[in-house]
Amino acid sequence: MPKFFIQHITQYQYQQYAQYSANRILLYPLQDAFQEVLFHELKVTANPQISLHKDYYGNDVGTFTLVEPHLTLTIDSSLEVQTHRRPDPIDHLAALEQWSQLLNADMAFRFNEFLQTDLFGSRADVRELFQQQMDTTRTPLEMTKRFTKFIYEEFAYVKGITTVDSTLEEIWQHKSGVCQDFAHMLLAFLRMAGIPARYVSGYICPHQNGMRGEGATHAWVEVYIPENGWIGVDPTNNCIVNDTHVRLAVGRHFNDCSPVKGTYRGGAEHHLHVGVTVSYEDGLNMQGEADVDFVSDRQREQQFAQSQQ
Repeated sequence: MPKFFIQHITQYQYQQYAQYSANRILLYPLQDAFQEVLFHELKVTANPQISLHKDYYGNDVGTFTLVEPHLTLTIDSSLEVQTHRRPDPIDHLAALEQWSQLLNADMAFRFNEFLQTDLFGSRADVRELFQQQMDTTRTPLEMTKRFTKFIYEEFAYVKGITTVDSTLEEIWQHKSGVCQDFAHMLLAFLRMAGIPARYVSGYICPHQNGMRGEGATHAWVEVYIPENGWIGVDPTNNCIVNDTHVRLAVGRHFNDCSPVKGTYRGGAEHHLHVGVTVSYEDGLNMQGEADVDFVSDRQREQQFAQSQQ
């Protein structure tokens, strides 16, 4: 039962006073039998009242506004969480039976939003490759592992080459990106196969075991598999998710799970700094930081995503 201490700081610095700022934050870790939040403290500049509600996907969402002029906005999340190892997924039912369950009309209605594909799947080369990989004699779990391995092996992990605006077409063309891009690509293939799949945001805490994404925010995918329910798969590291991943939020894609997004009124020039520190029980600290300068009035979810990459 590993225990992690995570500090996640997002700071905006404005060249001119921001006159008004409205924000939405998804920095409240999910809690279930495999993830226990022992402590969580959230500090925000000027200590505004944060209103909490649950969204459609069951995430805790905080909203707040700063109405007084400010040159800096800092959102500081400190978290202590204990994770529990998940049992290995089982695959006892025959492949035909599992595919029949997934293609059932009730199942399709239940998971409709996690089965919606986009026009990316209409590309002839993508469809051809998908048909080469797809094999219904294999179970949905086996096909999930096949698609995960394909993306891990065929796409290069390169920071800074993509933004939140990058389309699947663009990611496909240069076959590279970061965890967010790997997750979106896997979502596309799984949904084309008829396997319900959702985006997950959070942190990865592997304690220097060579996995990509340590000391920063991370993204992966959860798939719904008969006999098992939701199972996490990480295409950035080609693995089944277990007790080294800490979940923040789930949704259809990044926009549903962006840790910080909002809007403000003021000058266009501003600077964003994001820092994540993961500390372990043995005293080891892993840090990831990003700085970005902006001269446009884009929404903050774009700014935040770029800072992570």
